[in-house]
Amino acid sequence: MNRLAVTEKIIATKVAKGLTWAAVAEKVGLSKEWVTAGCLGQMSFDDAQAAVLAGIFDLTEAETQWLKVVPYKGSLPTSVPTDPLIYRFYELVSVYGTTFKELIHEEFGDGIMSAIDFRMDLQREPDPKGDRVSIVMSGKFLPYKTY
Repeated sequence: MNRLAVTEKIIATKVAKGLTWAAVAEKVGLSKEWVTAGCLGQMSFDDAQAAVLAGIFDLTEAETQWLKVVPYKGSLPTSVPTDPLIYRFYELVSVYGTTFKELIHEEFGDGIMSAIDFRMDLQREPDPKGDRVSIVMSGKFLPYKTY
């Protein structure tokens, strides 16, 4: 048993039960974005959150323990993603990464946008030419310190 096996069981159970990530997140009491990331193995849950997920996904006690382990984050199977949707985010960073960097530095100074003190909201945006994906990301600015 390992975290990947638990993730695979969660996904299989989600499909078998016809669940949505939004419905799962509502039961856990957190955002759909954060709960989805956690269920996919990128975040860890506390005891209460893991217990709720165990009930939803029919996890054993041993499987539930893996939900509480701090994961190895950012684990994609290849350095350049091959999944078309994930690749588009890679493409966004490849094309607009220097623009993000330049505009953040101009506005805030030398530092980074945190992925730890971070939140995200993903919504469908109706459009007559075809619905759009709206993703709002907000991370705390962390300036580099001199020493």
